[in-house]
Amino acid sequence: MGELFNLDNKFFQGFNKIIDGIILNALWVLCFIPMGMTIYLAVVMNAFVFAIPCILTAVPAGVATTALYYAMNKTVRHGRGYVWGEFWHSFRVNFKQSAVVTMILTALALLIIGDGIIMYQFAVAGKKSGVLYVVFIVLFAFLTMWGIYVFSYIARFENTTKIVLKNTALIALGNLPKTLLLFLLFGVTCVVIYLIPIFIMGLPALYMLMENIILEKVFRKYMSEEDLAAEEERNRDFFN
Repeated sequence: MGELFNLDNKFFQGFNKIIDGIILNALWVLCFIPMGMTIYLAVVMNAFVFAIPCILTAVPAGVATTALYYAMNKTVRHGRGYVWGEFWHSFRVNFKQSAVVTMILTALALLIIGDGIIMYQFAVAGKKSGVLYVVFIVLFAFLTMWGIYVFSYIARFENTTKIVLKNTALIALGNLPKTLLLFLLFGVTCVVIYLIPIFIMGLPALYMLMENIILEKVFRKYMSEEDLAAEEERNRDFFN
């Protein structure tokens, strides 16, 4: 009977992880609001030009994505630290690099989307060159896959922005099956949230948990034996 109410049993540990996930999700959604409002305005006004400010308004969302991965891996998966503190710690420490990467990826995304819209209009008008809009769809898909790796990589490793962008592109291509799986999961998450908006209150954190489980196995292949041993020791020390 005493074990039932023991706060260290598996039930309470699982319950605490769910609460931690909800808190992390709420923090991420809070940071996503500026970008979300910009996109909403562009859609409502039916004017692509209103999406251009996303280059700046996406910064909080990008930095928060790095922080979400960091806190999810450290607190929810390995039980070290507290979600509130770890999220904002990563937010501060990785702000500059995550902000720069966010602006680069967002600018590329807007360029691809803008060109894709133009080509699609050409296709609707019956011009043969309009078929190129398919190319821009593919490019956007690759950009999304790249972005999935970039923010997670920043959360786990220290490197120059140039090296981060280069390494993540190579890692994504070198682990294509897992990259496609992550892209599929990301796409399903986005579709579900679009169809049932209330799910934004939980699905981002759930997706990040799945991403973390997949990417940690990928990242371990590129870590030195010393780094792997040090990380295993940190996790073992906590659980012991």
